[in-house]
Amino acid sequence: MGNKMNNIIYFDNAATSFPKPPSVTQAVVEYMTEYGANPGRSGHKLSVRAGETVFRTRKKLAEFFGVKNPMRVIFGSNATDSLNLAIKGVLKQGDHVITSSMEHNSTIRPLKKMEENGIISLTILKGDEKGKISVHEIDDAILKNTAVVVVNHMSNVSGTVQPINEIGERCRFKGIMLIVDCAQSAGIIPIDMNRDNIDIIAFAGHKGLYGPTGTGGMVISDSFEFSRIKSLKEGGTGSLSDREYQPDFLPDKFESGTLNVAGIAGLGAGIDFINIYNDGITGIIKHKKELQDYFLTSAKNINGIKFYYSDEGPGVVSFTIDGMSVSEITTELSEKYCIMSRQGLHCAPLAHKRIGTFPEGTVRFGFSIFNTKEQIDKTVKALKEM
Repeated sequence: MGNKMNNIIYFDNAATSFPKPPSVTQAVVEYMTEYGANPGRSGHKLSVRAGETVFRTRKKLAEFFGVKNPMRVIFGSNATDSLNLAIKGVLKQGDHVITSSMEHNSTIRPLKKMEENGIISLTILKGDEKGKISVHEIDDAILKNTAVVVVNHMSNVSGTVQPINEIGERCRFKGIMLIVDCAQSAGIIPIDMNRDNIDIIAFAGHKGLYGPTGTGGMVISDSFEFSRIKSLKEGGTGSLSDREYQPDFLPDKFESGTLNVAGIAGLGAGIDFINIYNDGITGIIKHKKELQDYFLTSAKNINGIKFYYSDEGPGVVSFTIDGMSVSEITTELSEKYCIMSRQGLHCAPLAHKRIGTFPEGTVRFGFSIFNTKEQIDKTVKALKEM
């Protein structure tokens, strides 16, 4: 594994971070080999230990996102799962929703489905040339029946960061609920739900939080009345098993079926890794910003290259090169140079329409703390040869 990795340059971290910290792998293996039982379903000591692992990770995430009650962390399989729960669980007939042009399909598709079914009306704010929206745009879009603002904190295409704090203040003042997609920003940009007046966030565990794939969740703020959210599935919770109806307390109301305990164990280790990293998130931001600036400076003289990025969202750079398709670029980088990147529309066609790269899309580099300037030097050399 180590020798193989020495030949690979992995720049697809905006999709899934890789490699994972050794502590993450160790936590997963430890669960699978030492106490791989079902949490909350049995009274034996292995089950109790599994339950403790889940609770510890729940507590770490609550602290990480500025929530006092760890039971308000709801585990799911990914951010898409959680966004569907938040959006479909809260919205009702006749509601109006405001969102942005930089949303991922995990937000747009549930909203469009509800619009198509005649349940909601939808306003998509254009934003500036990078898709960044303003409070004034939101003010102009608010209707009497506006119930929710849903916004992507950080674009997976260009790194555009929305002014969450300002948006949260305005939503709270207007009595409008704020749902934030933090799939790309969690672990990269500090998030405090109380400070930023966010009601619900959806997060992915497998990107900036360094957890395994198949992890993620929804976090409900301490002040939000969770009874406003309808559950989308019901089933076994290990609690109140004598009753035929779903429990109405947290987290059981929204967590049916056996949890991905191996993944949750790894996710908890990922949070620990961030917290003990040099200056925590501040150090991570610094490293990714240095890599981003270094790449932009080193590659700027490549003929026909055009960049799409944001200084506020470090570590994500999209680009195109005149005369080459994005598929040609990524295929040759992978097959000839062992450089892993992502091409196309990145499940965010509206964002590409806004920045002018639809329908072909871009090549995207997502940098990690495990990437180096030496890897960028090799990559720029490869791009120049191509």
